[in-house]
Amino acid sequence: MTRQPEIAESQPGRTNAAGSASAQAFSPGPPKSIVREYFEQLVVTFIMALFLMTFIAQAVQVPTGSMQNTINIGDQLFVNKFIFGRNTPLIGSLLPAREIKRGDIIVFKLPSEPKINYVKRVIGLPGDEILVRGTDVLINGQVLPEQHAFVRLTSLPDHNEYSALPVVRTEPAPPDARWKVFYDEQYKPDDDHLAPGMKYAVNQPLRIPAGQYLAMGDSRDNSLDSRFWGLVPRDNIIARALYVHWSFNRRDPSKPDSTNLLINFFNKTNWGRTGTAVK
Repeated sequence: MTRQPEIAESQPGRTNAAGSASAQAFSPGPPKSIVREYFEQLVVTFIMALFLMTFIAQAVQVPTGSMQNTINIGDQLFVNKFIFGRNTPLIGSLLPAREIKRGDIIVFKLPSEPKINYVKRVIGLPGDEILVRGTDVLINGQVLPEQHAFVRLTSLPDHNEYSALPVVRTEPAPPDARWKVFYDEQYKPDDDHLAPGMKYAVNQPLRIPAGQYLAMGDSRDNSLDSRFWGLVPRDNIIARALYVHWSFNRRDPSKPDSTNLLINFFNKTNWGRTGTAVK
């Protein structure tokens, strides 16, 4: 008579040696405390946020009116830190990058003020000869196509507290114009349009050397830019502006004010700016 192989059965109250060893090998450890779980999640979130802010994107606030009405006072921007191929030595080859182009809105630091982020538009590239004459910008003798708009600036009390300036009139856009610039409504065509302190590319053409860029604000009569302090070194350009993720200006007199902080938050937030692309 042939003997049948024995089959180990699992019955209540009985365990075999193999089953006991297997259960011991795969038995989970003691459960984590809630404090430990939250701490681990916090550490992972912090590391991811640090990686994102270091290599990919960062939030930047605009506190001044040099780019009104393209970028309003109080706009919070997300910026792309890898697009120009700098500050990402470990992963730069894995991310799309390109050269800086005319018209790019950049975030940069001045050599004289490295702790401050500036936001302006690139107007002059290396090798360009630039001359700013009235409301025209001449590049290598040719007028740069820009659409001109005129706003209430010096005639508006506390104009540096308004998120955006009221537009009085807008001229037709010339062919190939890709952005709009803003001038004070009181501008006179026969005025030389030179403010105290302007000394670069205004009285005579300026040739831009390699590794340097000329940047100007879109609010041309309210912008301290390359016309005043000179060119921006390539190594000081850190990012390109992408879009507005939030816009809040607690000083804006055009919005109702309240002593209630919560109500003031909703009143002073410009909800329509959320998601606005910067271009």
